[in-house]
Amino acid sequence: MNNSSCLQPSPATTVVLPILYSCLFPAGIFGNILSAWIFSRKAHTRRTQYIYLANLVTANLLVCSTMPFLAAYFADGHRWPYESAACRVAHHLGTLVMHVSMYVTITILCSIALSQHATLKKNCGTQHSPALPRTFQGRLLHRFRRPQFAKYLCVVIWLIVLCITVTAITYNVQEKVSEEFPTCYNIRVEAGELPAMIAASLATVCFFLSFMTVLWSYYSLTRHLSRIQKNTCIGEKHLIYRTVKRNILVIQMILTVCFLPYHIFRPIFYVLLTDNDCPRLSYLVEIKNVLTCLAATKSSLDPVISLLLDKTFKKSLYDLFTKSTPQHQNRNDDIFTEMGRNMERFS
Repeated sequence: MNNSSCLQPSPATTVVLPILYSCLFPAGIFGNILSAWIFSRKAHTRRTQYIYLANLVTANLLVCSTMPFLAAYFADGHRWPYESAACRVAHHLGTLVMHVSMYVTITILCSIALSQHATLKKNCGTQHSPALPRTFQGRLLHRFRRPQFAKYLCVVIWLIVLCITVTAITYNVQEKVSEEFPTCYNIRVEAGELPAMIAASLATVCFFLSFMTVLWSYYSLTRHLSRIQKNTCIGEKHLIYRTVKRNILVIQMILTVCFLPYHIFRPIFYVLLTDNDCPRLSYLVEIKNVLTCLAATKSSLDPVISLLLDKTFKKSLYDLFTKSTPQHQNRNDDIFTEMGRNMERFS
Protein backbone atom coordinates (compact mmCIF):
# COMPACT_ATOMS: atom_id res chain seq x y z
CA MET A 1 0.00 0.00 0.00
CA ASN A 2 2.82 2.46 0.82
CA ASN A 3 4.22 2.82 -2.68
CA SER A 4 3.70 5.32 -5.43
CA SER A 5 1.92 2.90 -7.72
CA CYS A 6 -0.91 2.73 -5.21
CA LEU A 7 -1.84 6.33 -5.98
CA GLN A 8 -3.20 6.76 -9.49
CA PRO A 9 -4.16 10.39 -10.20
CA SER A 10 -7.27 10.99 -12.24
CA PRO A 11 -7.85 13.90 -14.65
CA ALA A 12 -9.30 15.81 -11.67
CA THR A 13 -5.74 15.92 -10.29
CA THR A 14 -3.63 16.14 -13.44
CA VAL A 15 -5.86 18.55 -15.41
CA VAL A 16 -8.48 20.32 -13.29
CA LEU A 17 -6.31 21.26 -10.29
CA PRO A 18 -3.45 22.68 -12.43
CA ILE A 19 -5.96 24.77 -14.38
CA LEU A 20 -7.59 26.06 -11.20
CA TYR A 21 -4.27 27.00 -9.58
CA SER A 22 -3.07 28.60 -12.83
CA CYS A 23 -6.18 30.78 -12.92
CA LEU A 24 -6.13 31.64 -9.22
CA PHE A 25 -2.45 32.65 -9.26
CA PRO A 26 -2.58 35.80 -11.47
CA ALA A 27 -5.94 36.87 -10.04
CA GLY A 28 -4.69 36.52 -6.46
CA ILE A 29 -1.32 38.20 -7.06
CA PHE A 30 -2.81 41.15 -8.93
CA GLY A 31 -5.73 41.60 -6.53
CA ASN A 32 -3.67 41.42 -3.35
CA ILE A 33 -0.93 43.73 -4.67
CA LEU A 34 -3.65 46.19 -5.65
CA SER A 35 -5.20 45.86 -2.19
CA ALA A 36 -1.85 46.46 -0.52
CA TRP A 37 -1.27 49.56 -2.65
CA ILE A 38 -4.71 51.00 -1.90
CA PHE A 39 -4.45 50.33 1.82
CA SER A 40 -0.98 51.88 1.94
CA ARG A 41 -2.26 55.07 0.30
CA LYS A 42 -5.65 55.47 1.95
CA ALA A 43 -5.45 53.60 5.23
CA HIS A 44 -4.44 55.07 8.55
CA THR A 45 -1.51 52.85 9.46
CA ARG A 46 -2.03 53.50 13.16
CA ARG A 47 -5.40 51.83 13.10
CA THR A 48 -5.50 48.29 14.43
CA GLN A 49 -7.69 47.04 11.61
CA TYR A 50 -5.16 47.95 8.93
CA ILE A 51 -2.30 46.33 10.83
CA TYR A 52 -4.24 43.07 10.65
CA LEU A 53 -5.19 43.70 7.02
CA ALA A 54 -1.58 44.36 6.00
CA ASN A 55 -0.51 41.03 7.46
CA LEU A 56 -3.53 39.32 5.92
CA VAL A 57 -2.55 40.60 2.47
CA THR A 58 1.02 39.37 3.06
CA ALA A 59 -0.22 35.91 3.96
CA ASN A 60 -2.51 35.91 0.91
CA LEU A 61 0.43 36.78 -1.34
CA LEU A 62 2.44 33.91 0.13
CA VAL A 63 -0.41 31.47 -0.51
CA CYS A 64 -0.82 32.74 -4.08
CA SER A 65 2.94 32.55 -4.74
CA THR A 66 2.87 28.80 -4.07
CA MET A 67 0.18 28.12 -6.68
CA PRO A 68 2.53 27.73 -9.69
CA PHE A 69 4.47 25.06 -7.77
CA LEU A 70 1.25 23.26 -6.90
CA ALA A 71 0.01 23.46 -10.49
CA ALA A 72 3.26 21.92 -11.75
CA TYR A 73 3.19 19.25 -9.04
CA PHE A 74 -0.33 18.08 -9.81
CA ALA A 75 0.29 18.15 -13.57
CA ASP A 76 3.60 16.25 -13.61
CA GLY A 77 4.32 15.11 -10.06
CA HIS A 78 3.36 11.52 -10.84
CA ARG A 79 6.24 11.47 -13.37
CA TRP A 80 8.90 13.27 -11.29
CA PRO A 81 11.43 11.13 -9.38
CA TYR A 82 10.93 11.47 -5.66
CA GLU A 83 14.52 12.61 -5.09
CA SER A 84 14.39 15.23 -7.86
CA ALA A 85 14.85 18.94 -7.16
CA ALA A 86 11.46 19.69 -8.73
CA CYS A 87 9.75 17.38 -6.24
CA ARG A 88 11.51 18.90 -3.24
CA VAL A 89 10.83 22.48 -4.35
CA ALA A 90 7.16 21.76 -5.06
CA HIS A 91 6.81 19.96 -1.74
CA HIS A 92 8.55 22.64 0.33
CA LEU A 93 7.58 25.86 -1.46
CA GLY A 94 4.20 24.56 -2.48
CA THR A 95 2.44 22.43 0.07
CA LEU A 96 4.34 23.47 3.19
CA VAL A 97 4.42 27.26 2.70
CA MET A 98 0.81 27.30 1.51
CA HIS A 99 -0.45 25.46 4.58
CA VAL A 100 1.42 27.55 7.14
CA SER A 101 0.38 30.78 5.39
CA MET A 102 -3.20 29.54 5.32
CA TYR A 103 -3.21 29.26 9.10
CA VAL A 104 -1.82 32.78 9.36
CA THR A 105 -4.89 34.02 7.47
CA ILE A 106 -7.19 32.02 9.75
CA THR A 107 -5.57 33.45 12.90
CA ILE A 108 -5.67 37.01 11.57
CA LEU A 109 -9.31 36.68 10.53
CA CYS A 110 -10.11 35.57 14.06
CA SER A 111 -8.16 38.55 15.46
CA ILE A 112 -10.05 40.96 13.21
CA ALA A 113 -13.38 39.57 14.42
CA LEU A 114 -12.34 39.94 18.07
CA SER A 115 -11.01 43.45 17.45
CA GLN A 116 -14.26 44.62 15.89
CA HIS A 117 -16.30 42.89 18.58
CA ALA A 118 -14.34 44.68 21.29
CA THR A 119 -14.64 48.01 19.48
CA LEU A 120 -18.42 48.04 19.46
CA LYS A 121 -18.82 46.75 23.01
CA LYS A 122 -16.41 49.40 24.21
CA ASN A 123 -18.05 52.30 22.40
CA CYS A 124 -21.69 51.39 22.86
CA GLY A 125 -21.89 49.20 25.90
CA THR A 126 -20.38 51.45 28.52
CA GLN A 127 -23.62 53.22 29.37
CA HIS A 128 -25.63 50.14 30.20
CA SER A 129 -23.08 47.49 31.11
CA PRO A 130 -19.75 47.35 32.92
CA ALA A 131 -16.88 48.86 31.02
CA LEU A 132 -15.13 46.44 28.74
CA PRO A 133 -11.76 46.17 30.56
CA ARG A 134 -13.26 45.35 34.00
CA THR A 135 -13.46 41.59 33.44
CA PHE A 136 -10.79 39.16 32.28
CA GLN A 137 -12.73 38.57 29.08
CA GLY A 138 -13.11 42.30 28.59
CA ARG A 139 -9.43 43.01 29.20
CA LEU A 140 -8.46 40.30 26.75
CA LEU A 141 -10.79 41.65 24.07
CA HIS A 142 -9.60 45.18 24.75
CA ARG A 143 -6.03 44.17 23.87
CA PHE A 144 -7.09 43.17 20.36
CA ARG A 145 -8.10 46.81 19.77
CA ARG A 146 -4.63 48.17 20.56
CA PRO A 147 -2.30 48.76 17.60
CA GLN A 148 0.75 47.82 19.65
CA PHE A 149 -0.80 44.49 20.66
CA ALA A 150 -1.79 43.85 17.03
CA LYS A 151 1.81 44.42 15.91
CA TYR A 152 3.21 42.12 18.59
CA LEU A 153 0.60 39.46 17.84
CA CYS A 154 1.40 39.47 14.13
CA VAL A 155 5.14 39.32 14.82
CA VAL A 156 4.62 36.30 17.10
CA ILE A 157 2.47 34.60 14.47
CA TRP A 158 5.12 35.05 11.77
CA LEU A 159 7.91 33.88 14.10
CA ILE A 160 5.96 30.70 14.88
CA VAL A 161 5.35 30.17 11.16
CA LEU A 162 9.04 30.69 10.41
CA CYS A 163 10.09 28.16 13.07
CA ILE A 164 7.60 25.57 11.82
CA THR A 165 8.67 26.06 8.21
CA VAL A 166 12.40 25.82 8.91
CA THR A 167 11.93 22.77 11.14
CA ALA A 168 9.79 20.97 8.58
CA ILE A 169 12.14 21.73 5.69
CA THR A 170 15.15 20.60 7.73
CA TYR A 171 13.41 17.34 8.63
CA ASN A 172 12.37 16.67 5.03
CA VAL A 173 15.83 17.41 3.65
CA GLN A 174 17.50 15.04 6.11
CA GLU A 175 15.12 12.14 5.53
CA LYS A 176 16.49 9.28 3.49
CA VAL A 177 15.22 8.55 0.02
CA SER A 178 13.46 5.21 -0.15
CA GLU A 179 13.02 3.04 -3.23
CA GLU A 180 9.52 2.46 -1.93
CA PHE A 181 8.59 5.88 -3.36
CA PRO A 182 9.94 6.14 -6.92
CA THR A 183 7.77 9.11 -7.95
CA CYS A 184 6.93 12.42 -6.31
CA TYR A 185 3.17 11.85 -6.19
CA ASN A 186 3.12 9.37 -3.30
CA ILE A 187 1.50 8.83 0.07
CA ARG A 188 4.50 10.21 1.98
CA VAL A 189 4.18 13.59 0.27
CA GLU A 190 0.38 13.60 0.40
CA ALA A 191 -0.06 12.47 4.00
CA GLY A 192 3.34 13.09 5.56
CA GLU A 193 5.16 11.14 8.21
CA LEU A 194 4.11 10.97 11.87
CA PRO A 195 5.49 14.46 12.77
CA ALA A 196 3.55 16.00 9.88
CA MET A 197 0.38 14.20 10.96
CA ILE A 198 0.77 15.46 14.52
CA ALA A 199 1.34 19.01 13.28
CA ALA A 200 -1.69 18.74 10.99
CA SER A 201 -3.83 17.51 13.91
CA LEU A 202 -2.73 20.44 16.07
CA ALA A 203 -3.45 22.82 13.20
CA THR A 204 -6.94 21.34 12.87
CA VAL A 205 -7.55 21.93 16.59
CA CYS A 206 -6.35 25.54 16.19
CA PHE A 207 -8.75 26.04 13.29
CA PHE A 208 -11.75 24.81 15.24
CA LEU A 209 -10.76 27.04 18.17
CA SER A 210 -10.65 30.01 15.80
CA PHE A 211 -13.91 28.95 14.17
CA MET A 212 -15.72 28.68 17.50
CA THR A 213 -14.20 31.98 18.67
CA VAL A 214 -15.58 33.85 15.65
CA LEU A 215 -18.92 32.09 16.06
CA TRP A 216 -19.02 33.10 19.73
CA SER A 217 -18.03 36.65 18.78
CA TYR A 218 -20.92 36.99 16.33
CA TYR A 219 -23.44 35.44 18.71
CA SER A 220 -22.26 37.53 21.66
CA LEU A 221 -22.23 40.73 19.63
CA THR A 222 -25.73 40.06 18.29
CA ARG A 223 -27.08 39.58 21.82
CA HIS A 224 -25.20 42.62 23.09
CA LEU A 225 -26.48 44.93 20.35
CA SER A 226 -30.05 43.65 20.72
CA ARG A 227 -29.96 44.27 24.45
CA ILE A 228 -28.58 47.80 24.31
CA GLN A 229 -30.70 48.76 21.33
CA LYS A 230 -33.73 48.50 23.61
CA ASN A 231 -32.16 51.28 25.67
CA THR A 232 -31.75 53.44 22.53
CA CYS A 233 -27.98 53.21 22.55
CA ILE A 234 -28.08 52.34 18.87
CA GLY A 235 -30.12 54.31 16.37
CA GLU A 236 -30.81 53.52 12.75
CA LYS A 237 -28.31 56.18 11.69
CA HIS A 238 -25.42 54.32 13.35
CA LEU A 239 -24.57 52.24 10.29
CA ILE A 240 -21.12 51.44 11.66
CA TYR A 241 -22.66 48.92 14.08
CA ARG A 242 -24.48 47.04 11.37
CA THR A 243 -21.37 47.18 9.18
CA VAL A 244 -19.15 45.63 11.83
CA LYS A 245 -21.73 42.96 12.59
CA ARG A 246 -21.91 42.16 8.88
CA ASN A 247 -18.11 41.99 8.62
CA ILE A 248 -17.91 39.46 11.45
CA LEU A 249 -20.61 37.43 9.71
CA VAL A 250 -18.58 37.52 6.48
CA ILE A 251 -15.52 36.23 8.35
CA GLN A 252 -17.66 33.40 9.74
CA MET A 253 -18.91 32.59 6.24
CA ILE A 254 -15.36 32.54 4.85
CA LEU A 255 -14.24 30.13 7.54
CA THR A 256 -17.32 27.96 6.95
CA VAL A 257 -17.24 27.82 3.15
CA CYS A 258 -13.50 27.77 2.44
CA PHE A 259 -11.88 26.13 5.47
CA LEU A 260 -14.46 24.05 7.33
CA PRO A 261 -14.90 21.28 4.70
CA TYR A 262 -11.15 20.69 4.57
CA HIS A 263 -10.77 20.53 8.34
CA ILE A 264 -13.73 18.20 8.73
CA PHE A 265 -12.36 15.86 6.09
CA ARG A 266 -8.72 15.79 7.24
CA PRO A 267 -9.34 13.72 10.41
CA ILE A 268 -11.42 11.34 8.31
CA PHE A 269 -8.56 11.13 5.82
CA TYR A 270 -6.05 10.17 8.50
CA VAL A 271 -8.41 7.58 10.00
CA LEU A 272 -8.97 5.90 6.62
CA LEU A 273 -5.32 6.18 5.63
CA THR A 274 -4.55 2.68 6.91
CA ASP A 275 -7.01 1.17 4.46
CA ASN A 276 -5.33 -1.24 2.01
CA ASP A 277 -7.77 -0.40 -0.79
CA CYS A 278 -5.59 1.54 -3.26
CA PRO A 279 -8.42 2.93 -5.43
CA ARG A 280 -10.18 4.23 -2.32
CA LEU A 281 -6.91 5.74 -1.08
CA SER A 282 -6.46 7.51 -4.41
CA TYR A 283 -9.95 9.00 -4.13
CA LEU A 284 -9.29 10.13 -0.56
CA VAL A 285 -6.08 11.90 -1.61
CA GLU A 286 -7.84 13.62 -4.50
CA ILE A 287 -10.72 14.78 -2.30
CA LYS A 288 -8.18 16.20 0.15
CA ASN A 289 -6.42 18.07 -2.66
CA VAL A 290 -9.67 19.50 -4.02
CA LEU A 291 -10.67 20.76 -0.57
CA THR A 292 -7.18 22.23 -0.12
CA CYS A 293 -7.66 24.11 -3.39
CA LEU A 294 -10.98 25.42 -2.05
CA ALA A 295 -9.19 26.72 1.05
CA ALA A 296 -6.49 28.36 -1.09
CA THR A 297 -9.17 30.04 -3.22
CA LYS A 298 -9.94 32.33 -0.29
CA SER A 299 -6.58 34.09 -0.69
CA SER A 300 -7.39 34.97 -4.29
CA LEU A 301 -10.93 36.10 -3.51
CA ASP A 302 -10.02 38.41 -0.60
CA PRO A 303 -9.73 41.52 -2.84
CA VAL A 304 -13.20 40.81 -4.27
CA ILE A 305 -14.59 40.55 -0.74
CA SER A 306 -12.92 43.87 0.16
CA LEU A 307 -14.45 45.45 -2.94
CA LEU A 308 -17.94 44.32 -1.99
CA LEU A 309 -17.79 45.16 1.72
CA ASP A 310 -15.41 48.09 2.19
CA LYS A 311 -16.73 51.39 0.83
CA THR A 312 -13.35 53.05 1.29
CA PHE A 313 -11.68 50.32 -0.75
CA LYS A 314 -14.39 50.55 -3.42
CA LYS A 315 -14.07 54.32 -3.73
CA SER A 316 -10.27 54.12 -3.84
CA LEU A 317 -10.45 51.56 -6.64
CA TYR A 318 -12.92 53.72 -8.54
CA ASP A 319 -10.69 56.78 -8.23
CA LEU A 320 -7.71 54.74 -9.40
CA PHE A 321 -9.29 53.96 -12.76
CA THR A 322 -10.96 57.33 -13.37
CA LYS A 323 -9.39 60.64 -14.22
CA SER A 324 -9.94 63.23 -11.51
CA THR A 325 -9.57 66.97 -11.67
CA PRO A 326 -7.44 68.61 -8.94
CA GLN A 327 -10.60 69.91 -7.27
CA HIS A 328 -12.17 66.47 -7.41
CA GLN A 329 -9.02 64.87 -6.01
CA ASN A 330 -8.90 67.37 -3.15
CA ARG A 331 -12.52 66.65 -2.36
CA ASN A 332 -11.78 62.91 -2.32
CA ASP A 333 -8.86 63.46 0.04
CA ASP A 334 -11.13 65.45 2.35
CA ILE A 335 -13.68 62.64 2.26
CA PHE A 336 -11.08 60.03 3.18
CA THR A 337 -9.73 62.24 5.94
CA GLU A 338 -13.20 62.68 7.40
CA MET A 339 -13.92 58.94 7.08
CA GLY A 340 -10.67 58.21 8.85
CA ARG A 341 -11.61 60.52 11.71
CA ASN A 342 -15.03 58.93 12.04
CA MET A 343 -13.65 55.40 11.94
CA GLU A 344 -10.93 56.32 14.45
CA ARG A 345 -13.63 56.75 17.07
CA PHE A 346 -14.43 53.05 16.75
CA SER A 347 -10.84 51.75 16.78
